[in-house]
Formats: sequence, structure tokens, C-alpha cells
Amino acid sequence: MNDDFLKKIEWRVEQFRHFQDSSKLSTFQEALKIINEALASGNKILVFGNGGSATQASHFAAELVNRFYFNRKPLPALALTSDMACITSIGNDTDFKYIFSRQLEALGKEGDIALGLTTGGRSPNIMEAFRSAKSTGLRTIALCGPYTGELETAGVETIISIPSQDTPVIQELHLFFLHMAAEILEKNLLTGDK
Repeated sequence: MNDDFLKKIEWRVEQFRHFQDSSKLSTFQEALKIINEALASGNKILVFGNGGSATQASHFAAELVNRFYFNRKPLPALALTSDMACITSIGNDTDFKYIFSRQLEALGKEGDIALGLTTGGRSPNIMEAFRSAKSTGLRTIALCGPYTGELETAGVETIISIPSQDTPVIQELHLFFLHMAAEILEKNLLTGDK
């Protein structure tokens, strides 16, 4: 068991090191710039995902609305994964693939951010959400695993891809990026940085 545990730690460290590459780091910085500009302009973040990614979407939205490290004014963020009546109504009356796109159409406005989390990069409801976001004039950011083809086809503006096929590892790195984003956005708000 100890060997297996150590191998899992080493694999995660290797995945984190992958993001020391300047091109990967610049993609994350670009995503932060897009979010920061949107928030500075009075826009909001609409975040969504399936399964574990759904809970991470709620987690991130809560950190922006409430606080991360510091007490400060709230940042406008909404997890589209939190309203069970809305999700089940859309899923039941139309189709599960519209559970996020329908909410984006109702709640999103030009300049808002559609932030989608997907480990597989192919979920029909995530793809439909990004297509809807683009047609509504929302900026689009995806956190995903290694498969980016359908996200690129859907026209996602910024894609942060984790080069692993191990779902827990992908989710762990997504959470790291969301925590870093919350920390940096909060710091920018407190210091007035743009």
C-alpha cells in the first residue's frame, strides 16, 4: 500500500509540474484576465459541471460570493448546478443536455463569463452550454481533462487542459486552479488591481 500511495503522490506532483511550463501558465493567466475584466465591468461568472465538477462549481461560486481568505465585498458568481428544481424541470420537460444552456440563456448577458468544468470534455450538456454562451455573447472558459477537440469546435475561448486521464487527478487540479483564481481575484479586489 505504501508504494501505491507514494506513486499516486508522485503522479500528482508530476501533473502540477506540467503547469510550470510557460505556455500552460499563460493560459491560466489569460483566463484570470478575462474573469477580472468581466468582474471589473460589472459582469458575473456563471459556473457549471457534472458530478464532482458540479460540487466544485458550487464551491467556487461560494468562495467568490462569500469570501476566500478575507472579508470583502462579494463577487457576482452563480453555480448553475445548485437549483435542483430548475435542473430537473429542464431535464424532464426538454432534455438533460439543456440543463445549463437554458439557464445561461435566462441569466447570462453579454460580457458575463461561462465557466465550465468537465473531466471528459465531451458531455452533451457542457457542449450545449458553451454553444449557447457563445451565441449569447458570453466569454467562455473551460477546465477540462486531456480531450479538447469538442470544446474547440464549440468555440470555447480559453481552455485549461489537464494532461491526465485519471478523473480524480483532473478534479484535484481543477480545484487547485479554482482556489488560485479565488485567491487572485480576491487580492485584486482588495488592492484595486485590474
